[in-house]
Order: sequence, then C-alpha cells, then structure tokens
Amino acid sequence: MSERLLVLVRHGQSEWNLKNLFTGWRDPDLTALGVEEAKKAGARLKAEGYQFDIAFTSQLSRAQKTLDLALNELGQTDLPITRDLALNERDYGDLSGLNKDDARVKWGEEQVHLWRRSYDVPPPGGESLKDTVARTLPYYVTEILPKVLQGNRVLVAAHGNSLRALIMVLEKHTPETITHRELATGAPVIYRLKADSTVESITDLAG
Repeated sequence: MSERLLVLVRHGQSEWNLKNLFTGWRDPDLTALGVEEAKKAGARLKAEGYQFDIAFTSQLSRAQKTLDLALNELGQTDLPITRDLALNERDYGDLSGLNKDDARVKWGEEQVHLWRRSYDVPPPGGESLKDTVARTLPYYVTEILPKVLQGNRVLVAAHGNSLRALIMVLEKHTPETITHRELATGAPVIYRLKADSTVESITDLAG
C-alpha cells in the first residue's frame, strides 16, 4: 500500500526573527541557530527512517535554505524541488521590516495584536491569515495533495502562516483555533493521510 506521507517543516530562525522584525515577503537569511535547526530537522527525520520522493518550498531563501540543509542531512540532495510563491509567508505589508515593539508604540498593543493574531484583519497593505489561506490552500489541493495521494512521500519547507493554512485543513481547525496553533522553527510535523485525504495520524518531532 502507498504510504501517503506529508511532512511540514517551518524554516529555521531567520535574522529578522532574532531582531524581532516583521518579515513577511522580505528575504533575510537564516541565523547560525536557524542553520542548526534546519540540520537538526533533517537529522531527526533521518533517525526516524524517513526518505522523500519530492519536496516543495516557497520563493523565499530562508525556507529554501532550510530545505536544502535538511535534505543534505537526509542524503537526498538530488530530490526534485518545486519552489512557488503560493507557499510564501503571509505578507505583512506596511509592517514588513518594522520592529514589533516599535509597531506597538505606533499603533497600540491592541491593534498590533489584532493584525498579528486575528484570522481576517490584514495589516495595512498586507495579508490576513484568511488571505494567506486563500493563496496557499488551492496550491496544496492542486499541486501537493495529489502527489501525496499518489503515494509520493512529500516534504514541505515553508513558513509559520503558510503552513498554518495547510494545517487548518489537515487538523480541521476553525478560524478561531488556527490562530493559536504554534509551529516551532525547524520541527517536522508528520502526517499520514487516508485515501480520502483526511489525516490518519500525526507525529510532531518538536523538542
């Protein structure tokens, strides 16, 4: 029987994560810790005996580098990789590049919290989580899910919010509960799917 394996990995810590900046579609590199997190993700998957047939990532270098480092640990540097902006992080618009504490001073704690944690309120010039779902989910349904259901073992390295869009469907979250679903950097989450595309089991390799 085909395995129907889907593994999601959030990129390792980026330079702007470290500096507490809104990142979105901006393209900072991984920190030294982020590099280690990416390598550790690959090492964890290797230790559990996982191998992959195809990988997907965003058009942002922190996700691409995380994927490359993980695949190097897995000994799968020649794996086919598809890069698409549909898997990019949520676009934070006018907040991109701003320090989160400075943004709270400028707009107030409550407003910034609403932009960051509500489901459908976008920051100025940017995307809400709902907008990110509308961008990411169709790509999952048309490009990633069919590969999984065909029996391919699929690895996706992307971002906190683009992965939440997938997790919303996989784990059957509501608009209220998905905003509280945390994803550790560099921690693989492993889904085995049934033939009808619903989840049979979840294994979280965080920690």
